[in-house]
Amino acid sequence: MNKTLIASIHDVGPRFEREVDQLADQLSRILGGPKFAMLVVADHWGEAPLAQAPAFQSKLRTWSDAGVEMFVHGWFHKDLAEHSGAASFKAKHMTAGEGEFLGLTRQVAAQRMADGKALVEDIIGRPAAGFIAPAWLYGDGARQALAESGFALAEDHFRVWRPADGEVLAKGPVVTWASRSKGRQLSSRFFAGLARHALHPQQVVRVAVHPGDTTVPALIGSIEKTYGAFAARRSAGRYADLLPASSANSSR
Repeated sequence: MNKTLIASIHDVGPRFEREVDQLADQLSRILGGPKFAMLVVADHWGEAPLAQAPAFQSKLRTWSDAGVEMFVHGWFHKDLAEHSGAASFKAKHMTAGEGEFLGLTRQVAAQRMADGKALVEDIIGRPAAGFIAPAWLYGDGARQALAESGFALAEDHFRVWRPADGEVLAKGPVVTWASRSKGRQLSSRFFAGLARHALHPQQVVRVAVHPGDTTVPALIGSIEKTYGAFAARRSAGRYADLLPASSANSSR
């Protein structure tokens, strides 16, 4: 397998239609086509139900038909659970109330995964590529549910794996940006700058963008430089390419 760049757009749904369009256009231009994944949220914060947005559903079908991989990215994306211990730290410092699957029971997590899978697959007319939890955060209940979910792929901050048996398919940190404070903007730009050089030896590099990135011109500039630097030295690939051939064929 050649060295690969895997690109993704998070928080895809009708709530952020304009921002998603902007990011899709930017990545398509840099990568030479729609060579990225989209992480679809069913009803962002309970305020933007995809099931009631036929125009956006049509966009998802068009993107999917063009080769964009569609992942289920939670149901609400919002974290309503109460946490303690390490989970409390993650909920407070690693996301701003977005870690929906950090505190769910196995039963609730399984139902939301199944409902999200059914919704996305009904819209695009093909299997979802996999499941990625909001903010890349999974509690014990979510991990248990994911192993039984039937999804071909999953991802967190540091790896991509096959839920059915836990096999790790790629390792290394996701390059991403944070827009919710000046400090996080600066630190994420700093890390992206380092990553453009430090991560080149890796077989697989993952770079993810969010709708909020479009609100900060400096982040858009950093995104441009980062994708451009990686795309100049490796091909844009797909998550599905990480699967063994037999698994990839069975998931189609």
